[in-house]
Amino acid sequence: MVNRVRFREDYCVDCRLCEVYCATAHSQSKDVIKAFKDERPSPTRGISVQRRDATSFALNCQHCDEARCAWACVSGALTKNPETGVVTYNPEKCIGCWTCILACPNGAITRDSEKSQIIKCDLCSDREVPVCVAVCPNRALVL
Repeated sequence: MVNRVRFREDYCVDCRLCEVYCATAHSQSKDVIKAFKDERPSPTRGISVQRRDATSFALNCQHCDEARCAWACVSGALTKNPETGVVTYNPEKCIGCWTCILACPNGAITRDSEKSQIIKCDLCSDREVPVCVAVCPNRALVL
């Protein structure tokens, strides 16, 4: 069974630290200042905080049991690992058709127009705990 990052809206204060540190973790420098001031193209993030009135909520890939994005991917760039349940993205196979964006029921996949690729949560595969969960001061994001 896959670990998923779950969002608890009652705890979110819209600080967006999850966005900042997700982008930093996926940057070349891994340094928060250098990543945002110096890097071109800008670092991408796999989580997005949305706000409506007094309510904030995070959008990120839920690595769905029935991953419509992987099913819709004509090039095989998105695949679901049957053992871990993680939906992985291989940018070298991506042809930029964006069908995965249309297929995602959560709106969690976005377009990286600078690279003609997609951006989605990878659960920080190089870390034990995704960085968004680790830095959330109110535990609005939990694994």
